[in-house]
Amino acid sequence: MEAQRLQDVAEEAAGGLLAAELEHPFGPDCEVYKVGGKMFLLSMQLRGTPLATVKCAPEDVTALVQRYDDITTGYHLNKRHWISVWPGEEVDDDLLRDLVKNSYLLVADSIPRSRRPLTSEVRFSTDTF
Repeated sequence: MEAQRLQDVAEEAAGGLLAAELEHPFGPDCEVYKVGGKMFLLSMQLRGTPLATVKCAPEDVTALVQRYDDITTGYHLNKRHWISVWPGEEVDDDLLRDLVKNSYLLVADSIPRSRRPLTSEVRFSTDTF
């Protein structure tokens, strides 16, 4: 996936999710998408290279990092729960969208039920990974 496309796809996927909010707590060049006040996507550039960082179940972190050269443990975040997706040829649009949705669902499911958005319409098959 080309560098700019990586960020475009990730941000488009995040922006289309129920109750997702875009913030800039780390400055104007760092897009942070949150649900219920909790981050699920960090989209930024590191030394001119775009990356998208998403939350992930620990067992999926290990599997994804082993399977894809373009996926590493989360840059500047908990390496057990976050992954960073870099430009390259291995990750396609569908996989990146699924990673963003999965991150959203992990975070949304951790929000107390009284404040949690209804996430049933964004559920998907976990066979992607």
